[in-house]
Amino acid sequence: MENEVLAAGAAVEAVADGIHVPYLKEVIVFLIPAVAVMPLFHWFRASTVLGYLFIGALIGPHGFAIIAQGVGLSQIGELGVVFLLFTIGLELSWQRLRSMRTYVLGLGGAQVLVCGFALLGLFYMAGLSLPASTVLGFALALSSTAIVTQLLIERGEFAAQPGRIAFSILLMQDLAVVPILVMVSIFSAYAAGGDDVNMFSLAGMAVLKAAVAVALILTVGRYVLRWIYGVVARTKNPELFLALSLLAALLTAVATGAAGLSMALGAFLAGLLLSDTEFRPQIETDIQPFKALLLGLFFISVGIGMDFSVFRDNFDAVLGLIAVFLVLKTALIAALTLSFGQSRLCSLRTGLLLASGGEFAFVVIAGAAEGGVVPLAVAHVVQLSAAVSMAMTPGLASLGAWLQKRFDGFEGDRERDADGTTEGLEGHVIIAGYGRVGRTIGRLLREQQLPFVALDLDPVRSRAARVRGELVYYGDAARPEMLERVGIAKASAVVVTLDNSDAASRLVRALRTKWPKVPIYARARDREHMLELEAAGATAVVHEALEASLQLSGHVLRAIGASSEATSTLIERVRIEVYERQVKAPEEAS
Repeated sequence: MENEVLAAGAAVEAVADGIHVPYLKEVIVFLIPAVAVMPLFHWFRASTVLGYLFIGALIGPHGFAIIAQGVGLSQIGELGVVFLLFTIGLELSWQRLRSMRTYVLGLGGAQVLVCGFALLGLFYMAGLSLPASTVLGFALALSSTAIVTQLLIERGEFAAQPGRIAFSILLMQDLAVVPILVMVSIFSAYAAGGDDVNMFSLAGMAVLKAAVAVALILTVGRYVLRWIYGVVARTKNPELFLALSLLAALLTAVATGAAGLSMALGAFLAGLLLSDTEFRPQIETDIQPFKALLLGLFFISVGIGMDFSVFRDNFDAVLGLIAVFLVLKTALIAALTLSFGQSRLCSLRTGLLLASGGEFAFVVIAGAAEGGVVPLAVAHVVQLSAAVSMAMTPGLASLGAWLQKRFDGFEGDRERDADGTTEGLEGHVIIAGYGRVGRTIGRLLREQQLPFVALDLDPVRSRAARVRGELVYYGDAARPEMLERVGIAKASAVVVTLDNSDAASRLVRALRTKWPKVPIYARARDREHMLELEAAGATAVVHEALEASLQLSGHVLRAIGASSEATSTLIERVRIEVYERQVKAPEEAS
């Protein structure tokens, strides 16, 4: 296998060297093993995160050395973390975030401080200086937002209690990166002989920049983003809508990055601002492919950075450090979570989820090593320990899930939110198209207190419906991934009321292919369309022209003296005859 891998790498390098595109070779080399190796992980139902880490270690300088270093992939892969946090922001809301404030500020703040000082003490007792111990302690107190959230999403446990608590803590950790980086800059200045450096000035300026950036995003975004999306949506140009979503995520990420905050935090704020809008499902659908691909690049870059020679030369130190900080973080986080009123099993699961190191540890430790705060040899050992622990996260998560299922029968306590999301919604009706027909159906369902979700490509119409308190989103119902966003797998029925005949037929065909058991009720404009919808697999089709003609005929008959009972009987008989004969004698349905 080694010879084949090396040969493939040489061929790629030979071709890519003649084409001057930045990081082209790295991306190609990523795609080849991803296509070859990832199906094996899917086959064995292993985590995709673990698969990407394995690929990175395989192709990196410490594996087959197909890629000499992972800087290019890392830079591109950081965008994956940005889009991940953007989609997480979309899945939350201000109401839900306010409900989480106790865990974000209280539990999250306690976790950073308690774990940071505990690890600081361990490094200081090991003989490191106080500045170095402080940096390393708080760097390892952080966990991997990218890996943990991706695992929760893959397992469908993001809305479960351990998932919510873990994410609350991760949010606080992302906020804590700011003061930690400020601390690193201050220590670096002093290490360079900066007795003249004003610590308070540096800290104050960093806090001011961060506050201005966050305030600007929240203020401008709240009043401008929805309006811009409305303008773009009215063009009905899917490429332009996608471009706007990418711009919203990247622009806010750049804004917070320039202010000294994490780029992921800015993207999260942008997603949060859009979470309560009618555009959320469509944005999620558009962003998903970019997030998945770029996040894969990020995990691969982490795998590339795993230097096994350091592991070999410092085996005892690396293994001992991993064991100590995994056990210590698990115990401390579990104890803190328990003190906030959670069950023992939930607390243990949260501790196991967040026990490993995180991606921000590499940034913090690298900056500290460059500034002379942390010895380079120590930095390499700690970074490798963090990388190996990140690779262990899927296993720790599985252990926690097994323990809870074993002792508590846990299957995922997901529940319906009261903030206008579709999370946990079951037995609902999906209405594709919310024009005059769709609104009538929605009204009848609402009066019967039956849940429904509607999709429509008219932003004005969807916005007006949401103002009335209806669960209506801007989105293309003809896209299967959009239907997945609104819970098609748990829906009781789908009603297709689209004006576009071709789009309606394509939707019915896609529904019947991917979800064969879901009842589909469709509106047909004429006889030909009716037959087409039936052939596509619709459960029942309503002939719009026929129904209009029957209703009109009823009014005429009553107006000229026919009794209401006789007229109703006649209309019903004709309706039944036409619908029964339409397949055998379609000409009679005209």
